[in-house]
Amino acid sequence: MTQTISGAVPRRGVLSIDEGTTGTRAGLVLDSGTAHEVSYRPIAVSHPNDLSVEQDPMEIWSATVEVARRAVGRARALGIGISAVALSTQRATAMLWDRVTGRPLAPALVWQDRRYARELAAYEPEWDAVLLARQGRPVGSRSPFLWAARQIAEDPETAEAYRTGRLLFGTVDTWLIWRLTGGAVHATTPTNAAATGGYLLERHAWDEEWIERLGFPLDLLPELRSDDAGFGTTDPAVLGVAVPLAASMGDQHAALVALGGLFAGQGMCVYGTGAFVDAATGTTPALPRPDIAGVLAQPGRRQGDTTRYSLEAYVSTAGSALRWLCDMGLFASPRELGEEAGRVPTRPGRTPRFVPALAGIRTPVWRPESTAALTGLTLATTRADLARAVLDGIAHSVCDLIDGVADTMGAPFTRLRVGGGVSGSDPLLRIQADLTGLPLERVADSATASLRGTAYLAGVAHGLWSSLEEVVEAQPRGEVFEPSLPAAERAGQRAAWRELLHAHLETSPPGP
Repeated sequence: MTQTISGAVPRRGVLSIDEGTTGTRAGLVLDSGTAHEVSYRPIAVSHPNDLSVEQDPMEIWSATVEVARRAVGRARALGIGISAVALSTQRATAMLWDRVTGRPLAPALVWQDRRYARELAAYEPEWDAVLLARQGRPVGSRSPFLWAARQIAEDPETAEAYRTGRLLFGTVDTWLIWRLTGGAVHATTPTNAAATGGYLLERHAWDEEWIERLGFPLDLLPELRSDDAGFGTTDPAVLGVAVPLAASMGDQHAALVALGGLFAGQGMCVYGTGAFVDAATGTTPALPRPDIAGVLAQPGRRQGDTTRYSLEAYVSTAGSALRWLCDMGLFASPRELGEEAGRVPTRPGRTPRFVPALAGIRTPVWRPESTAALTGLTLATTRADLARAVLDGIAHSVCDLIDGVADTMGAPFTRLRVGGGVSGSDPLLRIQADLTGLPLERVADSATASLRGTAYLAGVAHGLWSSLEEVVEAQPRGEVFEPSLPAAERAGQRAAWRELLHAHLETSPPGP
């Protein structure tokens, strides 16, 4: 398929698809490791009630086909050979469909859905410790397996599809793999399966005891394959090309690869609506600690028969706090907020203070029902003070994640790279570096990290690169923010934050 462009050496690349919660993007990841002309299409998310979050599986599929075909067209126009297709997805979002017609039998259950949270809470006393030890995560507040079991029990069409052997179940990756291969492959990977709450970390197998306890029929489970095991060949009637579908990863896992989290201690922080902190932990899982909430163990990636594990922690309020203040009319844009915050110097005892728990707290304590707090206002408080308080609060919350992951890992981060839209704020990253005491490298192209990470895995499997280290280390270095706060002052600020957080949680009413 490779063609020559104006006498130049023919280029090769991976067609990479990144299916996120709010949109799908696709583009070519070239043999240089860079992403080329990425296309994007938004996807609707519906909220039928306060607890339910759903999507249309066919809209996800049509968006995937649209952006992928654009990328194939560009490859043809430029004479770029497509060596493989790679896929990264939003992990725990689940679907049920008819294997004969290909038609979805229900709206997709999005990973943010909490309709079964109360019911699942009843399992916690018996199952939390068991699941933490063998899956690296507790019962949690979502379960695709419980949802699917209920659909079979309550929906006659789904029940009939199951009775006649026509029913298929899977997460977004499974749905897209099945579609892209023309229905030839029904499979998933560890980095996606783990997010469902049904994957045995050290056995590379489904946790059948737990899944069956939720009423899910085990014969519906997709085949488990390694992230780079290969998933057949793309149906030429779908994308116009028949090439190996070589790799499939969960999006945060793929981003960790692209941002250089390949070996123990190497980590990333991606700032978006919320913020994710992930760190590689090596070939032995670092299991969660009972005294540190919200830090989950998971497969970072599985290449061949070897799993390299990771830890992950998440705070739901980062960019959403900036947008909230802008929507209230206090700032014209997040950029203006950052500029205002940059005018306020670092000093002990500064007021006001902001606890950005607009959507609850997960780490260092599990309080998903918690609310935010803004304290210490006086007649002398300025807009700049308010902006600085918000950035401080976000940075402290992310620092709680970094500390939680490091303490669970039992070792400090050896490298921390940051990305995501909110990482474009220089004032925020200066504050973050001061509070963590670590140099933070803002990567040059974090927006395509998930897209590139899974493409790197596919490219290594198909000979574009000799190893992940080769392609990752060949990428341009980003800007580094060095900590400038003395250690004693840093410790004082972190202690003051913990006191503030404790006082807030003590006075916040408990959830239902």
